[in-house]
This record gives sequence, C-alpha cells and structure tokens, in this order.
Amino acid sequence: MSLLPSSKRGHVTQRSVGVTVLPEFFQVEGVESVLDNLTSRAGITAIATSPYVMRPAPDGEGSREPPIDGGAGSVRLLDRPLWGRRELWVRTAPSFEPRRSLYDGLRYRPAEPDDLTRKEGDVVEQAIRSAKVRGLEVHLQVQAAIPPGYRVQFGGPVEEDRPALPDRSSPRVRVDNNGSLASPHILAYTQALIRDVIGAYPDIDVLRIDWPEYPPYSLDALFFDFSPHAMRLMEELGYDAERIRSDAAGLYSALSGLAPGDAGRALAAGPYGLGRLLMTRPGLLAWLQAKAAIVTRFIASCAATTREASGGRVRLMPQAFPPPWTLLSGFDYAAVAGTGVSAIGVKLYTMHWPMILRSICDALVAHAPPLARDDGLADDVAGLLGLVDGGQRLGPRTAVRYPEPDEPHPVGAAAQASKIRMAQREAGGVPVHAFAHGYGPVADVAERIRVAFEASDGRLWVNRYGYLADAKLDAIGRITGARP
Repeated sequence: MSLLPSSKRGHVTQRSVGVTVLPEFFQVEGVESVLDNLTSRAGITAIATSPYVMRPAPDGEGSREPPIDGGAGSVRLLDRPLWGRRELWVRTAPSFEPRRSLYDGLRYRPAEPDDLTRKEGDVVEQAIRSAKVRGLEVHLQVQAAIPPGYRVQFGGPVEEDRPALPDRSSPRVRVDNNGSLASPHILAYTQALIRDVIGAYPDIDVLRIDWPEYPPYSLDALFFDFSPHAMRLMEELGYDAERIRSDAAGLYSALSGLAPGDAGRALAAGPYGLGRLLMTRPGLLAWLQAKAAIVTRFIASCAATTREASGGRVRLMPQAFPPPWTLLSGFDYAAVAGTGVSAIGVKLYTMHWPMILRSICDALVAHAPPLARDDGLADDVAGLLGLVDGGQRLGPRTAVRYPEPDEPHPVGAAAQASKIRMAQREAGGVPVHAFAHGYGPVADVAERIRVAFEASDGRLWVNRYGYLADAKLDAIGRITGARP
C-alpha cells in the first residue's frame, strides 16, 4: 500500500527508471544476463556503472564488500552473491588505460592498470555497448573528491588536502574520505579524470559525480571546512574567513554547554531560534554561504570540463544529500542548477540516516555528558533533520542503529517525499532524480522506491543491483508501470 496521499499516487508525467550496476556484477553474472534481468523484470530505461573491475581478496585485505560504512554497515549483506559470497574482501583496478599525459604536473595520479585490467577491463565497455544497443541511457559514476576516483572505498587525499575543523584539525575517523573541495589539487585531478573517462568511454550519455559536497555523516563533518585551501578561497570570494572560523569555533565549543532538552527547545523555537543564533554569531550565515560558494564553484568547473571534453554531448549529473543536510554539506540545489548540469540526484540512502543520527547524538553526549540522560535526544535531532513523520518515535539514542538486512528502515515516508520535493523546488527547471536504495527487506524497499518514484514525478534511480534480489526487481517493474 502506498504511503503517499491518494492524490500523489500513480500520477507521473514521465518514466525514467535506472539502476546502478557496479562492474563486478557484470563480471560475475555476465553483461547480457544482468541487462536481461533488469529490462525484463524492472523495465529499466537506464543503467549506471563505474570505470573499474574487481577481484576477490583474502579476508581482511583490500576493502569489504558490501562497504562497511565506518563500521556501522558491517551488518550489510548482498542479495546477489559475488564469487559465491554475500560478503567478502576485494581489490580493484581501473577498467581502462588512463591517458597519463592528462595528469602531468598534478599532485594526484591515476591508479595503474594491472593484469586484472588487461584480463577483464573490457567488461565495462561491453556493458556500455550492450546497454546502448538496447536503447538504454548510460551513466558513468566517479567520485568527485577521492582520488583516483573510480570507487568510493579506494583512494583519498593527502593530509594537506583534507578538510579541517575550525581548530584546523582533521578528524581521522570518517565514513567518507573526501578531500577539500577548495583544494586546487583535488579540482585539477577531478578535471583530468573527467577528460580521461570521457575519452575512454565516449558513448556514455551522462557523467555522474558522487559527493561533490562535504558529506554530513558526523557532527565533526558538519563543521567542515577550515583547511588552508578553504580559508584562502573564502578570502578570494570576498568573505572574512577568520570571522567565519571564529564564530564556527565558538558554536563548536558551545556544544559542551548543552543540557537535556536543549535539542527539543531548539526545534520548538523554529525560525526564531535560528534567527537568534545568527544574530549572536553572524559569521555562521556567512559560513553557510561561503561553503555553498566553494561547492558550487567546484561543480561548475566539473560541468564546464564535461562540456569541453565531450563537445557538449555528455551531460553532468551531480548527486548529493537531501535537504536540510545540504545547508551544511554546501550543496545549494538552486545555485548548482545554474552551473550547466543537466539534472541533480538527491540520495535517500535511508539505512545511513539512523547511523548519522546515532553518530551525531553520541558526539553531542561526548561534548556534553549530561545529554546522556536525555531520552528524547534522538527524537529531537531526528525532528531537526526531518527524518521521521509526525508522531513517529525512535526511542533512546542507544536503540538507534544501522538496520539489519531484514529490518525496515526507521524513517518516514512523508519525510522522504518532502525532501525530494524540496530539492526539486530549489532546483527549479533542472530535473531532480530520486535515488532510492535497494538494501533492506522486500516490502520496505518497495515502499521506499514507491515514495521516490511518485514524489520525483517518475524520475527514479535505485542503488544498487547487488541488493536487488529478483523479487525487488519485480517490485520496481510493478511500481513504475513496466509490468502488471
């Protein structure tokens, strides 16, 4: 049963349905088998993949698949096994031979091809070619700020290019490994990567860049970025960087004075409370503006590079967190819509939401131990972030955790729909595509996909094939009208 109002059910002006299929599933299941499964069951109109190939590794070496998500995601299991396993350790290699001259003089270099590249790298080109023959749109996804950029779990910046807190330190434990979007070295590498992959795969329709923002996975991440690169760029953009840093540092320090009930009082205060905060620390508003300017500048450069490298044929789609996280991630949908991107993806990866909520609550308690006695802390912060519907309660923060594979995600349907619609309102005429996630039990995944499809007016992406058992693919087909 749909969780949306009856007036919003089944009424879409177009149907665009994509699934992200990472290359390892083409390697294991075969290109034609995967595409047959997706078209016959889910009725997809597009696929997305990435420019690498994978091999199993001894346990504990390389990276865990599925991703471990800062430790909390270790409960995840794949629906579709890889090399006979639902969880394993893997290594990757580029699927193509990089044009090294593109990176001459840059701080970062592409990953070196190896025997896996030579043996199985062609599978990505085969998938692109076969998808195009079937009339599918093809997206290629790379990382915005994690050199070498082929896959999120591999790579990262050097210390000088890491984003920093107001005290100029950089947290060592993070879910993402993004570099500072103000770093000229990160931007130069990303521009070279865009030219490289468009040259290697000229038949793609859309290039997707993931995390072109400051991913807000933790309390510390909300206070990025005060790296030397960011401070310098803020000054170049006309901001008083030291005033901004001072006010952000003051707010960070003030967290130690929080008391039980403060989060609830902040929620009740609404716009008035926010206005009072900005009056007492006016550098905070400038901070949000400066962060958005840094992110928008980065995306605009990527969009220009994509147009130049492809002669205008390949379109750019950045994908980002939903509101209100975007206020602190720096992703301004309205500003990004004016950079020349063809569309924007809003990610509703709802298994992350309780993980983020728990991380923020635990960090607040670490700053202000009396908050440990606040049984309403998790519900109040969830309200501030718009994670749940009215009347929905999560209970004590210690009960909030990353959902197991068979557990529904503790989020609100109306809350998800609201985030999609808010992003579209801000983006104006640039279409926003809703990115739902396939992790979770069938019924819960189906409801989240339904919400995403209906609230986005039929513009749906599902991440990712590895979590989509055949029953979930069938559900996609039914929800989107591809099958009875």
